[in-house]
Amino acid sequence: MTKVALTIAGSDSIGGAGIQADLKTFAMHCVHGASVVTCVTAQNTVGVTQVAEMSMPLITAQMEAVGSDLAVNAVKTGMLLNSAIITIIAQQLKQQNWQQLVVDPVMVSRTGVKLIDDLAIASLQELLIPQALIVTPNRYEAEILSGLTIDSVEQLKQAAIAIYQGSKTVVLAKGGSLLGNEQGVDVWYDGQEIKILFNKTITTKNTHGTGCTLSAAICANLALGQDLWQSVVNAKNYVTNALEHSLDIGAGNGPVGHFFPLIKSD
Repeated sequence: MTKVALTIAGSDSIGGAGIQADLKTFAMHCVHGASVVTCVTAQNTVGVTQVAEMSMPLITAQMEAVGSDLAVNAVKTGMLLNSAIITIIAQQLKQQNWQQLVVDPVMVSRTGVKLIDDLAIASLQELLIPQALIVTPNRYEAEILSGLTIDSVEQLKQAAIAIYQGSKTVVLAKGGSLLGNEQGVDVWYDGQEIKILFNKTITTKNTHGTGCTLSAAICANLALGQDLWQSVVNAKNYVTNALEHSLDIGAGNGPVGHFFPLIKSD
């Protein structure tokens, strides 16, 4: 049977992040992608100009529609925008009894810009992250979730441990915004073992949607039956290739190349 992955996230009008990035990633993994849209953004490669949330009844209806008809093998969450939406999503996830959840805690951009308020962050920590198989914070999100300052891989390790201790959820703390030879080094902690993931540093300004793509790739691999660690390894490889084939479109930061095997080189 065809495997199904569900993304619960926001819409990106240029198709580089959010729901659009997730569905592209699912497709490249030969997994059928379903979606629940939490908010709609007006954005491009330069920035976000407007955000509108979906109504709570509509978010609930989307989840119920998917859950009543499809056998969902894995789920990921992305931009949830506010505490009310996070609360509804957390309740529905329990009600639907979907087992394999990847939480990308979209709280701070990879450039350090805060995206949601403190109440929403508290709701993520209390209601959603403890339900997840894995949480995938970037450096700045890991600082918030752990309460620690992160300027190195060693500090990223300590943050991953602290996040796990607070949630009992496996942590993949991402080091994409670290400097020097530590850039792109990610840290895994599962309560027993710290593992380091690093492929190679890709020098490109076109990194839009990297975090969404990584969490979606983990989700797709889980839907395909891979274990959690192998799902993370496979996802890291996919994102590295997508960064290597990133798209130079727009005036700002373009997206990663989700369909890189299909892109013809010169």
